[in-house]
Amino acid sequence: MKILANDGIAQSGIQALENEGFEVLTTTVAQEQLIPYINENEIIGLLVRSATKVRKDLIDACPNLKLIGRGGVGMDNIDVAYAKEKGLYVINTPAASSESVAELVFAHLFGGVRYLYDANRQMPLDGDSKFKQLKKSYAGGTELRGKTLGVIGFGRIGRATAKIALGVGMKVIYFDPFLEKASLEVSFFDGQSVSFDLASLSKEEVLQSSDFITLHVPAQKEYVIGQKEFAIMKDGVGIVNAARGGVVDEVALVDALENGKISFAGLDVFESEPNPEIKILMHPKISLTPHIGAATGEAQNRIGTELASQIISLLK
Repeated sequence: MKILANDGIAQSGIQALENEGFEVLTTTVAQEQLIPYINENEIIGLLVRSATKVRKDLIDACPNLKLIGRGGVGMDNIDVAYAKEKGLYVINTPAASSESVAELVFAHLFGGVRYLYDANRQMPLDGDSKFKQLKKSYAGGTELRGKTLGVIGFGRIGRATAKIALGVGMKVIYFDPFLEKASLEVSFFDGQSVSFDLASLSKEEVLQSSDFITLHVPAQKEYVIGQKEFAIMKDGVGIVNAARGGVVDEVALVDALENGKISFAGLDVFESEPNPEIKILMHPKISLTPHIGAATGEAQNRIGTELASQIISLLK
């Protein structure tokens, strides 16, 4: 029984599968070669992250395939309904990477309020000759404590992000049309915990009241944040998108950064991924990471173990 982990899988997942008699292949097969590779090697399970796409043509052309697994949350690179209609199992790991993504959001937020995204570019160039000028340039930082974080989308990752914000001392408000009320328990190292009860506000209220905004929504047909939404935000707001490319209108974002409506942006995902626009990559007010929200050792171990557990349960 062969499983192809086309976008990789942690050793913990490989070991768990091999212990149950599965053969795990970790060759990265190009998208256009995927169908013949699956058929020639009699693959019964295909595991992907965000790079590999599993569309109707592949599902139809690979009759031996029994399972498609997504290491992570979003399933927009898989034709899920069609796969299930054809009798395939479709699995993912919605809880495994929440904390890692949430921590990356705060890496962007902490870096944004202290200008690290720009300081780390300029210090290697001019730190030895313009130290005092740079010190003055980056001296107007802001604390996150006491500020309001608006969370758009309050699923697992949105809630994990909110817990960090509460721990930092921020006020949290959220908008989620599918979750009217939420209870969060913030746990500490010594076993203590504090509970918070929150209620969803309207999208407009969240946009108008937040000092910082973070998005945690699936891929959409239309922008979640565009010109109209930027217009009603506070002046100087910071925004982070570690959800999906295309939920923020990047043209409108650049305009908002240029006119001062937005003080900084943190982007882990991009509209034209994997080839982000040069205007975005070169912008001095954007903190950039290459879609690494779930890319921690801890998250990948949890993802590998969780995928293996589901595969063993379904295919053994």
